[in-house]
Amino acid sequence: MAFSTEAVFRDDAYLRETEATVVGINDRGGIILDRTIFYATSGGQPGDTGVMLRPDGSPIAVAATITGEHKDEIIHVPALEQAVPQVGEKLRLAIDWPRRLLLMRMHAACHLLTVVCPYPITGAAVGEEDSRVDFDIPDAGFTKEDVTIRLMELVQANHPIYTRWISEDELAANPTLVKSKNVRPPSGTGRIRLVCIGDNASIDSQPCGGTHVASTAEIGEIHIGKIEKKGRENRRFRIRFGAMLAN
Repeated sequence: MAFSTEAVFRDDAYLRETEATVVGINDRGGIILDRTIFYATSGGQPGDTGVMLRPDGSPIAVAATITGEHKDEIIHVPALEQAVPQVGEKLRLAIDWPRRLLLMRMHAACHLLTVVCPYPITGAAVGEEDSRVDFDIPDAGFTKEDVTIRLMELVQANHPIYTRWISEDELAANPTLVKSKNVRPPSGTGRIRLVCIGDNASIDSQPCGGTHVASTAEIGEIHIGKIEKKGRENRRFRIRFGAMLAN
């Protein structure tokens, strides 16, 4: 039996704590709730970690968060040797906020990179200190110094970052919104979540289910650490926090 979890993080990525009720425990001990602030691994962004507090105050450490039979079934994977709550039990959830904030800043930075490098995306992975975006670019024609300058211009402009929903028909009528070369947004729900940057999405707009900071300025200082050749037409751009080191 598959469950559907209300994904609170889709509407409020800054909510650090909330209450939820256990609706199921799967055969591997994964905990399924009626609602959650824990992001589940998807789209290159790792799932959240954190803790659940039981009514008696005892903690259940969450080592990972993943999806189940479908995207809306969110499974909280407890760390080893944790107690298993009962179905119907009410828990207090708290995500590892410092880690989540790093991932939100990085994920937003990856979106900016797709603005600076407007080419089909062939892969991506968001990390706490180092992220990558792979592009289908026959001839790189980019230097890490030039890309860093353009990224920081967007960061310092303090553009708003927000989400909005469109119908699947609207997406079909605007196929250029999808930047990934091989991966399409999940369909079947009737609506698509867009992450927009800039007033009236003047900088960017693309389907994404991840979490991001609310403005480009919150990303902070970033730089391109390396541009790698991965095959004849693939280039991998690595984004890192902090200033670029002098050669």
